[in-house]
Amino acid sequence: MGVHGLTTFVEGNRHFLYNVRFRGSRLVVDGSSLYFNLYLKHGLDRQHGGDYDAFASLVHEFFAALEVCGIEPYVVLDGGSDPSNKKFDTLQQRLQSRIKEAENMSQGRNGSVLPILTRQVFIEVLIREGVSLVQCLAEADWDIACLAHEWRCPVLSNDSDFFIFDLPGGYLPLNFFQWTNVNERLPHPYIPARCYTTDGLCHFYGGMNPELLPLCAVLTGNDYGAPSEAERLLSLIDRRTGSHKSPSSRIDVLLQWLSSFSSSAEALAEVRRLMRENGGRNKKHGLSSKLQAAMKEYHVPPQSPLNCWFADNMVPEEYRLTLPQCLSGAAVQGCLTPMVVDALVMRRVLLNAQVENSRQQSSHCCARAIRQAIYGILLLDGRQGGPVRSQQQSGYERFSDDQGAVAAAQQVSSAPVWVEEFDRLNLTLRRNQVKPQRLKLHLHVDTLSKVPETHRRQALFEVLRVDLSALAHLPDSMWLPVAVTSFWLQEAVPRPSDFHLQALVLGMAYGELVLIEQTGTVDYQIPIPKRRWFEERRLIGQLDEIRARSLRHRLDVAGAHSFSQWQSCLWSAKSLNQLLLLPEISISHLFNGSMVHGILHYLKNNGAVEHMLPDFSFALYSMLLHAVENCSLKPQPFSGEASRGRGGERGRRGRGGQRRGRGPRRRGNEEIRNRFAVLEIND
Repeated sequence: MGVHGLTTFVEGNRHFLYNVRFRGSRLVVDGSSLYFNLYLKHGLDRQHGGDYDAFASLVHEFFAALEVCGIEPYVVLDGGSDPSNKKFDTLQQRLQSRIKEAENMSQGRNGSVLPILTRQVFIEVLIREGVSLVQCLAEADWDIACLAHEWRCPVLSNDSDFFIFDLPGGYLPLNFFQWTNVNERLPHPYIPARCYTTDGLCHFYGGMNPELLPLCAVLTGNDYGAPSEAERLLSLIDRRTGSHKSPSSRIDVLLQWLSSFSSSAEALAEVRRLMRENGGRNKKHGLSSKLQAAMKEYHVPPQSPLNCWFADNMVPEEYRLTLPQCLSGAAVQGCLTPMVVDALVMRRVLLNAQVENSRQQSSHCCARAIRQAIYGILLLDGRQGGPVRSQQQSGYERFSDDQGAVAAAQQVSSAPVWVEEFDRLNLTLRRNQVKPQRLKLHLHVDTLSKVPETHRRQALFEVLRVDLSALAHLPDSMWLPVAVTSFWLQEAVPRPSDFHLQALVLGMAYGELVLIEQTGTVDYQIPIPKRRWFEERRLIGQLDEIRARSLRHRLDVAGAHSFSQWQSCLWSAKSLNQLLLLPEISISHLFNGSMVHGILHYLKNNGAVEHMLPDFSFALYSMLLHAVENCSLKPQPFSGEASRGRGGERGRRGRGGQRRGRGPRRRGNEEIRNRFAVLEIND
């Protein structure tokens, strides 16, 4: 949520924020605000699809700074959509805005659209670092306020609603939280910050009653909107107290007016008088009644529903009443994407915008078959094929595993089951009805936990149309990325070129090399000549230089579109992997947008990269590429743009896409020997 103009108003008044040396305390962290702030405020690339490795390092550094200062963070993340639909219009408007913003970014202009896997990388780092985490079922603001109120500790966020909630421990705006400037003076290191309290604001306005602040928020307008009659009331107040020139000055006028009342009841009585609500129907449906209902969003009870999770590791009751038992634990831990929850509860999914070619179909179309499998597991009966829950039953409700309840639901509605996907068509947000698809194994969410893991894994690779035995020589952690890349080759439109594939696979190989360098662990059956490992380090440095140079080039929109399709496939496949309760995979090192674009630019300009790859790197790259090209259950003819105009390079390859021989090939007037396009795999 957010109150229009309130952040500008508070930050522009030196009386409302005071300096603190923050240390040795619990801290309730608004996770969504935090990962937005970390990614946007620290210069990480957004135009090329995301520098996830750099972001993961930044998240690690943030929580390391808290640990130095003895601060115990408890991260609370937003979940799915609000089932009341009160905010749905706002969510659509924001998505439409991000679609246009992503288009501007594709043209080289600035924008704040986050790469699609940012949230998943953030959660991955938190789990790896052992940071206390909970994912809410819907928006997290109210849960954050309840937890902080019960614990009497501060909230860290950038959401202006926390200027309204009653928070005894105060609110620390992220804009003033100087975690990169830790004062490490012993024995009490601290983070310089600024703190806000409602007591300070109310004192400035003559000891105003804090219970009047929610009335200020709903009259000013938040993400739920303001009642249509509110503008008329504000005009009446302006005439009495003075005109306003901006949202922040209007807030000042409104607070002055509210400070003249002793309670919210007295203020609402004045609203009824000004709006001439004389009782009867006018009173019941008038502005005062709407304001009173909206103010309840800011009411904080004495006990938080999340305390049982952090204190005793008990899944809150709301999750158990809303989700099947096998998913409630995954959801609360952040191991189930909000998309899955929305598809199950709301039968509606909003697909995030990406930087891509807006003249082409949305990058999410490439992964629709994966999402259809997710919807099938959630909504189709694994036994007879009927819908598990009727459309009338969707919403936050008790979910029963009882077969009788399922049968009753089937009798209620035999209508076709659909999920509404909100995605772009050109630059306009459109709604599409997507039909769930049933898997051969007829899995259903009710009984997933009873299905052997091998069968669930088989279902995953059935959806990706991959022969799992073809991946047996790879580490388990690379099965899904390789399978996703194979799926992307089959589904992407336009078809990815050889160069796109080579750049993507080398980017994965780079991530694996860096991981080996950091951990000293090698999961590949490739001999490593330790005496020559310095050559691999030199390659990492060379690729880092290519990565840095890519930011100086104009964005390759065709490449951005192709890589966005790959990311959409990975995001959807990871969601399916989580739904099937399979082990999580690390993705923070798999894709580096600026590097992959740099490699693509290098290849397109006839850059001979053969000399860059030492023996281990080349063997690793070759193994991954060979697996991608040979794991598909349905091999299809492949003629990407890089092979056209070169005398049918693919046509001269032998089995598995391997070229017969490694002689020089000609492009234009130059001859190059390029191991990326003329590989020999020695089985």
